[in-house]
Amino acid sequence: MTLPSVEALRSAIGLRTEEAFETCRTALSIQPHPDDTEIAAGGTVAKLASRGVKVVYVTVTDGGAGTMDPSMPWEELVRIRKREQEEAAKTLGVSELVWLNFRDSELRPTLELRNRLITVIRRYKPDVILTVDPWLPYEAHPDHIAVGLAASEAFFFSNLAGVNRSDLEMGLEPHTTRYIAYYWTRTPNHYVDISDLIEVKRRAMSMHKSQFTEEIVELLVRYSELLGLRVGYKYAEAFKILNPLALHVNPFAEIL
Repeated sequence: MTLPSVEALRSAIGLRTEEAFETCRTALSIQPHPDDTEIAAGGTVAKLASRGVKVVYVTVTDGGAGTMDPSMPWEELVRIRKREQEEAAKTLGVSELVWLNFRDSELRPTLELRNRLITVIRRYKPDVILTVDPWLPYEAHPDHIAVGLAASEAFFFSNLAGVNRSDLEMGLEPHTTRYIAYYWTRTPNHYVDISDLIEVKRRAMSMHKSQFTEEIVELLVRYSELLGLRVGYKYAEAFKILNPLALHVNPFAEIL
């Protein structure tokens, strides 16, 4: 018996990875901290924004844990990081910033978090959601795991009227997001050529001065270069793009 190809499996569930970014009009990036999207998907965000796509950032935590300086007060760092994120987002052409303000480093994939993300999804009605891959091996940061899991659940459940039903009272209807695009993933199935946008990405990352030295920014640029080598681009960003049918009882999701 001949086993079905990856292409056949994708076709069976209607997964067309190239459509996720090519046809979207609204993209929602659900990130654990200020700076995550710039690092992993800054070039892609800039490319989408240049096409007129509405890009909305949802930053889940306040970023207050991100320092090794014992003299830095938590709330002061929160103010600094929000300002840095605003500047970086402006550099990339992001349309709007949403802050959920959970405490940095202490996040768990709770029902509260999932429902707040469902509400945001129903409000903005994205065509694609960008977020961290919670199944990345050896990921030690609980915020990344929690955000990836909660965003995945919110993506999956936001079209069901019985879930987070209080949204209906606010006039928010169920919404089906076509694709979720995971960054920092072990099994990417889509690469975006950002060769002409690497300087924009570098500038955006450089806005996060509380987090990155120039040397770290250059290391992060090097990551984009290494990803590009995989597919013949000078610089690239990598994503695992899935649709709702891939995220439930699908034993083939890892290879799609």
